[in-house]
Amino acid sequence: MPDFNIIVFLCNWGPHAAFQTLQDQCADIPREIKMIRIPCSGRITKALLLRSFEMGADGVLLLGCKPGSCRYGSGTQSARDNTSGTCRILDLMGIGAERLQLGNVLPDQPQALLDFLKDFTSRIRKLGRSPVARRPLIDDQAIPADLTPAAIVAAHDVYACQDCGKCTSACSLALAGKPYSPRDLANRIIAGQADDPDVRQAVNACLTCGVCYERCPSAVNFPEFIRSMRTYYHSRQLAEAPTHGGFFQSMMRAMTADELVPRRWQDLPEKIHTSSGKGDILFFGGCAPYFDIFFSKFLGVQTDRILEDSLRLLNFFDVQPVVMENEVCCGHDLLWTGDRENFLRLARRNARAFAETGASELITACPECYRTLRHDYPEHGVTLPLTVTHIHTFLEREIDKGAVGFKPLGRTVTFQDACRQSRFEDQADLPRKLLARMTGTPLAEMPESGKGAVCCGNSAWTGCDAYSKALQVKRLTSARQTGGDLMLTACPKCQIHLRCAMEDTMRASELQIETMDLVSAIAQCIYWESV
Repeated sequence: MPDFNIIVFLCNWGPHAAFQTLQDQCADIPREIKMIRIPCSGRITKALLLRSFEMGADGVLLLGCKPGSCRYGSGTQSARDNTSGTCRILDLMGIGAERLQLGNVLPDQPQALLDFLKDFTSRIRKLGRSPVARRPLIDDQAIPADLTPAAIVAAHDVYACQDCGKCTSACSLALAGKPYSPRDLANRIIAGQADDPDVRQAVNACLTCGVCYERCPSAVNFPEFIRSMRTYYHSRQLAEAPTHGGFFQSMMRAMTADELVPRRWQDLPEKIHTSSGKGDILFFGGCAPYFDIFFSKFLGVQTDRILEDSLRLLNFFDVQPVVMENEVCCGHDLLWTGDRENFLRLARRNARAFAETGASELITACPECYRTLRHDYPEHGVTLPLTVTHIHTFLEREIDKGAVGFKPLGRTVTFQDACRQSRFEDQADLPRKLLARMTGTPLAEMPESGKGAVCCGNSAWTGCDAYSKALQVKRLTSARQTGGDLMLTACPKCQIHLRCAMEDTMRASELQIETMDLVSAIAQCIYWESV
């Protein structure tokens, strides 16, 4: 019989007292149980629950107090919310919601606790090992010879910096009030201070939005320099903790397990037509469904709608794309937080999966996925057997053929540029071409737009702080001042981050503006013109 690992988080109050009684009685506690004593079940976040599976758990139990008996008031409800959301994500990932369970135990219920532990252990034995538990871990932590600060500085020609300060004067974080200077950071790393804690923090704080690179007269690619420095820190286990407890990075690392079979595209509306076999065009959805579940309680985001509307538009143009039920993340966030090893594992897994579909073209609605699949994969030695196209390019190509009209959207819109599209891909004009085709939909531009647009405040789930919030507030204020009543976006993360800022309890009424992805706006008003 294989060894199983079952992590049991035990609240310090009721459940732990019952467990301690079992230990005192030398009860027959299943040997698979690994107990972790915690102050309150409400403190165990979605990130900690998922991290347990990433680290090899076959099952996880979260045991808290009975409703109404929590010493901290809201712990029981928080535990219920976190467990429910994580179960939905585990199901979508292919790990299985049945491997995670919440329980409530009083101090005087040791026998009930023992029965609960035995029942759960029996269930996990029948399920077998978790597919993530068989994922090979990285053992070699040696730093490659070319991965040193000096080599990274040379590779990105950071010595070419003229110390002119244009990067700092344009930096989104600096404009938000943060004492942050790309040129100062570059100078300190050149001077051999890369391992100073404040330098590491500054490297992590960078938004990698690309404005500095856009303004640099010496063409120093500061975002890619930052990415390489993060890889250096990650290789030395010195990487800064990502936001949201590292939930999304943990999810992506778990997806590198070949045995993991996600359950994507299960709930598409009946009117959307796709193929799960082979075909010429493959649609790649990205992580939007996971975002919607993770942020559902606080933000109510609907980034999954972007995928549905993209598929509706593909159907509108007589395309029934292939979708992969076992689709995993592209790895963008792993690469940009320094985890190059697991990024490559995801890239190779995706390359194999894409080849099996027989598709000649891949279409994605996410600018980060587009950038990663089209450029970062081949730059890291992973060649894809197809052409990567952004949905905006596909739509412009098809609409330009004619016979297509648009009903008035009936709104005055402003547009939030996606950094990976406007600057990294030099395609700031593309969404505006599509907007210009939408007759009767006036565009009210913000002062900073196109290549000079201000970032939404975060990238790759790293470096989020009060200055990121200030940046988001500034952006929302600019959007409101245009007089527009709808802000269109081109990246799911822009929607998430800006909606997060709208939750500000002090200024919520000043920041509210409806958001919608450009793809959804087009899907809402496009039609075939009668001949």
